[in-house]
Amino acid sequence: MNKKITLLIAALCCAATATQGENLTYTTDWVGNSNPTSTSYAGNCARAMWVSPQGIVYTSCNWDENGRNIGIYQNGVTIGKAGGTNQTQGSAITGDATDIFAALASPNSGAVGRYNRTSLAQDLKFTVSTGTGDAITGLADYNGELYISDFPGNRIQVYTTGGVFERGWTITGPGAVAVENGGANVWVAQQSSGKICRFSSTGTAGTVIQMASTSRPSSLYIDSQNRLWVGDQGPDMNIKVYTNLSGTPTLAFTYGDTGGYLNSTTGIMGETGVGRFTRVVGIGGDSAGNMYVLNNPWGGTWDLGRNGETDIHCYDSTSKLLWMIQGLNFEGSAAPDPGTDGVNLYSGDLLFSGSSGAGLLANTVNPFRYPTDPRLNTSSQDRGLHFGQTTTVNGNRILIASGQNPDGFYTYYFNQSTDGYVAIPGTTTFGISGARVRNGFCLDSAGNVWTGLDKTNAIQEYPLTGFNANGSPIWGAAVSTPTPSTMAPLNQLRYLPATDTMILAGGATDWTTIGNRVEVYNSWLAGNRTPNHVITLSRGTAKSMAAAGSYLFVGYYAIPNVDVFSLTTGSLVLTLVSNNNVFTGNDTDSMYSLHAYVRSNGEYMITKDDYNTNKVVIFRWNPTATVTCHTTNVVDPNGHTLVQGTSTANAGQTDQTTFAPAVASAFTNHMGGVVSFDVSGDALTSAPAIAASYGGGTKTLSIGLTAGSALDISPLAPPSGTAGVTNCLTAPDTGSALGDISFTLGSITGGQASEHVTEFAFTYLTETVLNGLTVTVTATFSDQSTSTVTRTVNRNTTSPVYDTFFGFVAPSGTYIVSVALTSNTTRGDTTHIDDVGFVTAVVP
Repeated sequence: MNKKITLLIAALCCAATATQGENLTYTTDWVGNSNPTSTSYAGNCARAMWVSPQGIVYTSCNWDENGRNIGIYQNGVTIGKAGGTNQTQGSAITGDATDIFAALASPNSGAVGRYNRTSLAQDLKFTVSTGTGDAITGLADYNGELYISDFPGNRIQVYTTGGVFERGWTITGPGAVAVENGGANVWVAQQSSGKICRFSSTGTAGTVIQMASTSRPSSLYIDSQNRLWVGDQGPDMNIKVYTNLSGTPTLAFTYGDTGGYLNSTTGIMGETGVGRFTRVVGIGGDSAGNMYVLNNPWGGTWDLGRNGETDIHCYDSTSKLLWMIQGLNFEGSAAPDPGTDGVNLYSGDLLFSGSSGAGLLANTVNPFRYPTDPRLNTSSQDRGLHFGQTTTVNGNRILIASGQNPDGFYTYYFNQSTDGYVAIPGTTTFGISGARVRNGFCLDSAGNVWTGLDKTNAIQEYPLTGFNANGSPIWGAAVSTPTPSTMAPLNQLRYLPATDTMILAGGATDWTTIGNRVEVYNSWLAGNRTPNHVITLSRGTAKSMAAAGSYLFVGYYAIPNVDVFSLTTGSLVLTLVSNNNVFTGNDTDSMYSLHAYVRSNGEYMITKDDYNTNKVVIFRWNPTATVTCHTTNVVDPNGHTLVQGTSTANAGQTDQTTFAPAVASAFTNHMGGVVSFDVSGDALTSAPAIAASYGGGTKTLSIGLTAGSALDISPLAPPSGTAGVTNCLTAPDTGSALGDISFTLGSITGGQASEHVTEFAFTYLTETVLNGLTVTVTATFSDQSTSTVTRTVNRNTTSPVYDTFFGFVAPSGTYIVSVALTSNTTRGDTTHIDDVGFVTAVVP
């Protein structure tokens, strides 16, 4: 006998204002880091690397906001950290079977710290140089001895791994160090002169490898075949491998594209990727023959915690890429590119593409063609120009680069035929000479620039008048307008050309923050100087704002939330909040952290700097998307059909300790769906796939059913206090026994890349008197591990229904692939599977 199988989908949304009816479902995405969480992220600005024989990678940096100064990685996964937020200098690191040794930062400049590889605690430090900053520029550990480059002291120092001085010798400007197999000879790089010098282990000078005049040897490694690998951060930006080290060294081969990421033969100039290196600051190998390369993409600032990023590649013995791990965005922001409808994003120095990963497409800095590029200026007060603003006008792209709390802005343009992805420095700047920009800056979508110059009490518009033959933008003379008297002082401004809307924000005496008053002016260029709406910000210190379409986005210092306000009514519409699966950062601490763009499909992209875990957070929100209940009809070979039902049945709930959090998480984080099943009828001889649409009907999860019974579906009421949830009414319970059943959680269509189910929970409902009913549920995860829960059900006659809850959360880095249930229920017992909830997330 055929039975109907009816599916309920409760579309997810949260409380919306009745007058506007926006869809308030959004997703949280990211670029700029291989991993999205506060435990899995790749650390900041690694400047040195050591690799153990087991393939464990240790890197060192000068600053990591979350304390990953020594980052520890294996097989493309973050496995640990050491060193605290600013304990290490980042200039040198080495290790052995038991310990890691790293150059330390102020107040311990010139000292080496020893860290136990098991406990990861620093158990020794000893001073080897009187210098500060990058005083120690090379470390090599061999057979209980440390060879140390003391750069300001112009010498090599040899200490025991216990910190006892043994010997030393002089050499001008020593850098990277490597010890030959057997320990007889030591190689020391002199980066500025392009030399690599051989010494005996006691300091007797020997052969010198003189590289080309433009070569800059920045890292050394000696492999198991006693070959010397030299990272060259000169224009070649590759690795040079020398043999015959005991005689006259010979250049045997090069590794990586000559010219690195700027090679325009094997790729587009600026394009990053396999073998397209930048500054090669670390080389290593493991016992399996894999090679490891640490790139430190070009940057320029005296702040060594911001001069570059982390980019680790691992290649097998055939030079095939095995994995990368990248941390690319510390104190920087990336703006969606209108020229690609938001597919690409530009920071001040990098080009990202895609979503849910590092997404590094290109480095837009060419230090050799444009050596005076302000992004390479190590004496600038800006501490790096990593914050980008961009627009595209008639096929011409404009990039504005600035620092964290800037009062000066630099312009860049692009010419793909001559420079590929490289951003060419423009001749126009804003706030660099003359009055500083301390009352707001905006590059609008039409290419016009708006500024609030310090102490002018006025707003300046620099109209874009065109582009020269090379693509460089041309701006006309400033048109000055007095700042409205109701806005004092002005802190920030945004202008939307499509609607002639000006947004002014201010009231703070600290020009790097925003006061609590926001004024929205319609018809600004038409002459209106009376605000149509005044928004009073009620949270703490506002720091950054962005505007696009019909909405204003405001981020705050000391809290992670981003508020969304309607430019039409001035009301608060939505708050973008923290997410368990994609860490969004502690707060907004930069003036131009936020950017917003409306894609052609109506989706808003809101980007935000996450300096804690070195990435760009992307909120994706479509306020006009339809939020409805969706079902998918599927017919299996035996005629069982999935249809939408018309009546209701609801179960009582007890023991919500595991199920309720999963369902609440699904609703709160807008990343899952809720499906309600009852089980009844004849056993299935063939399993249909149930398609569960969720997230505003934009995604579909395939749920396979195996070895079970036919299903009737009943609706799941939303959690208490949750408004705006659409319920689909379904067929009533018909009773009968459950039997064993398995859910296979299959592919997600319409979702993000690598999106999977990370939480799954359901109720097992009984409606007859049962004593000693045993139900066992096992979840299988993507790493083949399992989790099993067994519950005994004893239902008495006073309770009309009894729900027993089962819930699973996948371990970090995994997802749920199937859930199997077995029980000792018999035919005639009225039992059902009810109220299935799930949460999805991106799991690379």
